[in-house]
Amino acid sequence: MKDKNLWVLVFVCIINSVGFGIIVPVLYSYGKTFGLTGIMLGVLTASFSIAQFFATPVLGSLSDKWGRKPLLAISLAGTCLSFLLFAEAKVLWILFAARILDGLTGGNISVAQAMVADTATTANRAKRFGILSSAFAFGFVVGPLVGGLFTRLSPQAPFFFAAGISLIGTLCTIFLLKETNPTDKKSRAGFSNQFKFASLISTLKRPVIGTAVFIGFLLTMGQFTMIIGFQIFSKDILKITPASMGIFMAAFGICGIIAQMCVPFFTKVFSSKSVILLLSSLLCLVAMFVSGFLTVLVPFAVCLCVYGLFNGLRNPMLNAIIADNIDKAEQGKVLGVNQSYASIGQTIGPLTAGLAAAVSVHSVFFLSSFYILIAFLLCFRLNAKE
Repeated sequence: MKDKNLWVLVFVCIINSVGFGIIVPVLYSYGKTFGLTGIMLGVLTASFSIAQFFATPVLGSLSDKWGRKPLLAISLAGTCLSFLLFAEAKVLWILFAARILDGLTGGNISVAQAMVADTATTANRAKRFGILSSAFAFGFVVGPLVGGLFTRLSPQAPFFFAAGISLIGTLCTIFLLKETNPTDKKSRAGFSNQFKFASLISTLKRPVIGTAVFIGFLLTMGQFTMIIGFQIFSKDILKITPASMGIFMAAFGICGIIAQMCVPFFTKVFSSKSVILLLSSLLCLVAMFVSGFLTVLVPFAVCLCVYGLFNGLRNPMLNAIIADNIDKAEQGKVLGVNQSYASIGQTIGPLTAGLAAAVSVHSVFFLSSFYILIAFLLCFRLNAKE
């Protein structure tokens, strides 16, 4: 992939992630007007991930056959439509329909990762995945900030803005982005790597890839458990406004960007990507566990920023490890399976967080720590196999 195309892809990913990040600080408050509770917030968040679980590996496999560009454009267009449904919602079920639609067309992450992997080398793969992760993270920094500010115009304003920038991302993909996996009628006719849902199981049995995918599942589950806890804790305990919550999330995202931009430094200091993952998981575990004991803003913010800093190394390391161990012909499929398991984590995390929050909001952070602990222990196994 030429650098010019990489930066176009980065721009598209920023636009896409801004749209997603916008709804983080406003979703709970907006949903409350429809009778949304803390437990239902977890279900609403999970509905997107359940739909994405089924759709993402299929979209990834289709991108192997038909090319990355059309699948990415379809995904972004679906996101645009889902935000419009959110803005025009009159009843609670429309919110669920919108999130499910976004999940069904939500193959943008795995397709973008496959575009990076198409021409990257073993030497620069982690760096390029770090750049791509930084693009998503930057969007999550700007998105919550914009979302919190746009609520001052109207409750629907953040969703209309998100739809608008998703449309821009779709147009940029169509007119500016170059295909990294060109196919023709002959190559498509000879394509035999069709996706089967049995691949979700068989992928886990592959020594290095399976362990990396499962670690990603656990760490994603821990992160999305934390996000639910953060929203409820900030709203009900700290009593901060959506705008302040947006600033809080922006600081969290900036920490992740810093870590992702430092990927080349970490890969020079440590020869093994799995060692970097092990150390970052340990620090995330400590930060999250301590968060469960806190009741005031400043130390809570410090712990979350430490968590955000080292959690930012997760995706670049895991994606590079996976891409290093797969053939080009199956990059879309395997990275799609990886994202599918991340979707399961995004589903189970909020659901279990909602149940834990019914006991105590602090227990949500301890639950997140438990998921990270299991992932940390599996990092030793990954290091032995890599």
